[in-house]
Amino acid sequence: MIWNRVQDRRVFTAALVALIVLAWAALLAWDQSPYGRFLDHEELAEVGVGLDAGTLGFAAIFVAGWTLMTFAMMLPTSLPLIQMFQRMTRARADRRQLVILLIAGYLAVWAGFGVTAHLGDLFLHQVLVERWAWLDQHAWVIGGATLIGAGAYQFTPLKYQCLDKCRSPYSFITSHWQGGREKTRSFVLGAHHGVFCVGCCWSLMLLMFVIGIGNLGWMLALGAVMAIEKNMPWGRRISAPLGAGLIAAGVGVIVFAAGDICAGSLGC
Repeated sequence: MIWNRVQDRRVFTAALVALIVLAWAALLAWDQSPYGRFLDHEELAEVGVGLDAGTLGFAAIFVAGWTLMTFAMMLPTSLPLIQMFQRMTRARADRRQLVILLIAGYLAVWAGFGVTAHLGDLFLHQVLVERWAWLDQHAWVIGGATLIGAGAYQFTPLKYQCLDKCRSPYSFITSHWQGGREKTRSFVLGAHHGVFCVGCCWSLMLLMFVIGIGNLGWMLALGAVMAIEKNMPWGRRISAPLGAGLIAAGVGVIVFAAGDICAGSLGC
């Protein structure tokens, strides 16, 4: 019996890891394809693959790309919760469906965040930047401010409240998955976890809009940082140094960019 449980756990973990590796491979293939531009927010308005930015097809492809990116980046950060849920439901005949629904709920929340962030990015660039000449000429302010904001959020109580929820999979499951209607509750459990995960990591994910959503190297780096924060015993201790580093980087972007402008301006 114990051997079967161990084998079942290993097979399940191996399957999850294989899916994550497949997601990264799919992202790499997507990035090399004509549709890779849908992961680059700077080029979304200029995509020349036959879709208008206002069409349902455009939205569907963007959501698909963002969800794939979320699967590759964020699912590894939630492996402890998924593995714990699988162990707690392994005696059930519908355990595979329950795990799939858990993951679906989690990804649905991140997909919603991606759409919201993208709409905000479009508003920023197509409304504010185009109508405000100063901001158009000093676009680096946006990147610097995003870095500073992401760093500052690392010090907020909300960040740590959400992080603590993400770091306690057993207590999270027992407090959010109770009673009947197991399939519905599995999806809702995944969505609840997704909400806290977004609350913990949204500011770091916004950095993808600064450095480029389709930058696979930065995806790996940020995914690793978030996985360490959420899952390593010492992960909570990197939040403050990370925040300080992001603030310093944001200030550096603004100071150096402003210095270059001043150096080239007769009025400075």
